[in-house]
Amino acid sequence: MPNKETAKENQPDNAVVMALQRETANTIILYHNYKHYHWQTFGATMRDLHLMFDEFIDVVLEDIDTLAERVRMIGQDPLFRFEEIQKRATIEQSKAPKSMRAFIEEADRSVLKVIEGMRAGAKAAEEGDDPGSNDLFSGMVRHYEKQEWFFRDILEKKDGLVASRRRPALH
Repeated sequence: MPNKETAKENQPDNAVVMALQRETANTIILYHNYKHYHWQTFGATMRDLHLMFDEFIDVVLEDIDTLAERVRMIGQDPLFRFEEIQKRATIEQSKAPKSMRAFIEEADRSVLKVIEGMRAGAKAAEEGDDPGSNDLFSGMVRHYEKQEWFFRDILEKKDGLVASRRRPALH
């Protein structure tokens, strides 16, 4: 049971700590995936997608730090070893899609899982009487809902992202 006065004595298996660790892991992987997409953009929408991923990267990088600091505030050490990150994350490292549409589809699937995890974290924090973590998760949900809206809009409108387009081979 969390210490309702300060919430700094939480154990590693506390539901809020586990949610914070999971979402720290997810945002670290999301950051790496977004960097990959950012570097690999090509085609008619290259500039717009390159800049969009740059903006999303900035948000995710700030969220990684905020989540990790919250883990410390409530009494635990944040994840840092890549093996731990992969074990805790619910999203996967990019599979190096071959089309820009596949990049956006993969990003959309990942960010939907992040939203789901952030909502679950907010619920765990509310049930654990941890308004600080609840507020953190709730605010971050808005970040990722906005990103998902952009991905969904691109996929629905097919703005130059034809499924059969292939990235030119690198020589």
